[in-house]
Amino acid sequence: MISTTRLNIVEAIEADIETIIEIESHEENRNFLWIGTYEEHKAEIEDDNHLLYIFKSKADERIIGYFLARIDGKSDIFELRRIAITDKGLGFGKEATKAIIKYAFEDFGANRFWLDVYPDNIIGIRLYESLGMHRDGVLRQNYKSSRGYLDQIIYSMLRSEYYQDLM
Repeated sequence: MISTTRLNIVEAIEADIETIIEIESHEENRNFLWIGTYEEHKAEIEDDNHLLYIFKSKADERIIGYFLARIDGKSDIFELRRIAITDKGLGFGKEATKAIIKYAFEDFGANRFWLDVYPDNIIGIRLYESLGMHRDGVLRQNYKSSRGYLDQIIYSMLRSEYYQDLM
């Protein structure tokens, strides 16, 4: 479990999958992330190379978001594949993302933390930049969606940058 001021971030179980799909399908989230199937999320829960965690509000135990990561233990890489929040504009996204980055470097021992974001996800881009992430580049028209071919902007942080920012 990962704990922040307002959140308990815990491993998802199969009973959480329907809620995760609801979060992904929400109108404020669905254009910015890929929506998984029940079977795909179940496989992620069972796969040692994936982390599927939910965000529970400490105030009322409601699930208010989730994240999915893929880890590469051989190369010490932590890829944040998806993150979504239901309660927008309250700082939960920043609080959760900071905790995930801390977990990636301090607990997992990552050398590189990275993610991709669509160019029209302005809130996500502002968040990642405010946390000191480096814009590595753009994968042009890398993802085919119902909205057409989308670019993906790659952001990353290295272990040395994370620990330098702590000083």
